Amino acid sequence: MRATAVPEISGAYLFEPTPFADERGSFCRTFDAEVFRSVGLDPDAFVQDSLSRSARGVLRGLHLRSGAGESKLVRCSYGRVFDVVVDLREGSPTYRNVGVFELSGETQTSLYVPAGCAHGFQALTGPADVSYRIDRPHDPAEDVTIAFDDPELAVPWPLPPVSVSRRDREAPGLAAYLKQKGS
Repeated sequence: MRATAVPEISGAYLFEPTPFADERGSFCRTFDAEVFRSVGLDPDAFVQDSLSRSARGVLRGLHLRSGAGESKLVRCSYGRVFDVVVDLREGSPTYRNVGVFELSGETQTSLYVPAGCAHGFQALTGPADVSYRIDRPHDPAEDVTIAFDDPELAVPWPLPPVSVSRRDREAPGLAAYLKQKGS
């Protein structure tokens, strides 16, 4: 497994497994504590695993947590997704940068999303399963959503959204979020 820093988002990493394939199929390690530690991350920080299944074109996000935030390790375990991270950490060298990635069940690459970054994705296949390892228990009172279609962010979503939650459809834009936060 190899860890690669993501230049667009300071503190974000891609973890790419090294698959072993033979006539039976393939095998790969999708998480390695030592590789995680090698880039200065604590593999024991995770307290919750979650899974979402989405139909093709479903768009989820852009989500983040208020307060101390929440770090995530995100992996598409089946299908393909267009994954997006927006750095909203004041003082970060990549503040307000948008990083886009394709994650797939074929590669099993994981993306580490630092606390303070908004995250979302769109399913490119149906179904697409996304697995999350999260470093804080979920508290709905800390949920924050930013408009996925905010022109200021100009996220290049690859498909017209076929389904978006009401919360995501009605989310405020980045400027409104920053004003409310006091930035």
